[in-house]
Amino acid sequence: MITFHNPLHQGHAPVHEFFRGERVPCFEKPARVDYVEAALQARGHGLLAPDTDSGPMLSEVHAPRYLAFLQTAWRQWLELDPANAGVQPFPSVWPVRTLRSDLEPLNFVARLGLYSMDNGTPMAPGTWAAAKGGADAAASAAARVAQGAPAAFCCTRPPGHHAGPDFMGGYCFLNNAAVAAQVLRRQGAQRVAVLDVDYHHGNGTQSIFYDRADVLFVSIHGDPRTEYPFYLGHADETGEGEGEGFNLNLPLPAGTSAADWMNALDIACTRIARYGADALVISLGLDAFEGDPISRFALASADFSRVGERLARLRLPTVFVLEGGYAASELGTNAVNVLDGFEQA
Repeated sequence: MITFHNPLHQGHAPVHEFFRGERVPCFEKPARVDYVEAALQARGHGLLAPDTDSGPMLSEVHAPRYLAFLQTAWRQWLELDPANAGVQPFPSVWPVRTLRSDLEPLNFVARLGLYSMDNGTPMAPGTWAAAKGGADAAASAAARVAQGAPAAFCCTRPPGHHAGPDFMGGYCFLNNAAVAAQVLRRQGAQRVAVLDVDYHHGNGTQSIFYDRADVLFVSIHGDPRTEYPFYLGHADETGEGEGEGFNLNLPLPAGTSAADWMNALDIACTRIARYGADALVISLGLDAFEGDPISRFALASADFSRVGERLARLRLPTVFVLEGGYAASELGTNAVNVLDGFEQA
C-alpha cells in the first residue's frame, strides 16, 4: 500500500505526562511509529515523504488563532524564561462553564488552557513541526487517493483525532483525519465517510464535522461514561443543523470481546454503505488490542486482519490515518495486518 510517513515525528518527544495523578513516562512516544515503519518495511511496504502542503486544509478545519498559537507556543514558553527549555508546559486553568473563551488571554499559561481540553497533551521543542509534518502526510495520502489510488496509509504521530477546531487534547494537536477528509472533498468527493476505530472516541473529528452533511462521522469506542474523553461520544449525539443524522457513535463497554466489536464494525459499515460515500477515511487507532496498556477491548493481532478485510468490502477509495495504540512492540504487526487484510481481500 502507498504509505506516507512523517520524517519529523521524532522531534515531538516529551518525556513525561500525568496519569491518575502520577508523573509517568509518556505512552505516546516516537517508538510507536518506529515499530510501525519497521513492520511496513519488513512486509514490503515502501515509505514516501509527504509531497502535499496541508496548510490550506488546516485553515478549513481549525481556527486561525489556534493554529497561530500552536506554531509559536514553544517560543512563547521560552520567552517566559529561557530555563523553560528543559521543562514541559502543562495547562493549569481552563475556561469551563460560565467563563469566557472568546477573548485570548495575554498570559501564556492561560492561553495554553484556552486551547487545551486536558493536561495530557505535553509539548516539546519539535511539536509543531511534527504535527504539521503529520498533517502533510495525511494530505499527501488523501491526494494520492483522490488521484485514483485505491488506498493509501498515513503513518504518523502525534495522533490527531482528539484535536478539535480550536483545541488540543489526548496527545493530539492537528486533526489528520479531518485534513484527509477535507482534501478528498476539495478534490472531487461529494460525500466522505470517516470511520474511527480507536478505543477512545474521536471527539475532535466529531466536533469538526458535527454540523455538516457532506462528511459522515462514525465511531466505535469505549463507553465515555467510563472511558476517555468522557464528555463526548454518546449514542444520542447524531449531529446538528445540516449535520443532523450524519454522526453515529457506537460506544461499547470495557471488556468487549472481538466478536461483539466486529458486530459493531458491521453496523458501522452498513451505515457508511447506506450513506453513499465516494471515499472513506479510517482513523486507525489500534488500541482495541487486548494487550494495550491503557485500553480495555479484546482484539487479538489476527483480528486486525479481519478488520481490514471487512473495510475492503465497502469497495471505497480509502485513506488510513494512524491514531492511537500503545502496546508499542505489537503496534506494527497490528497496523500492517489491517493494511494487508484490506489489500488481500
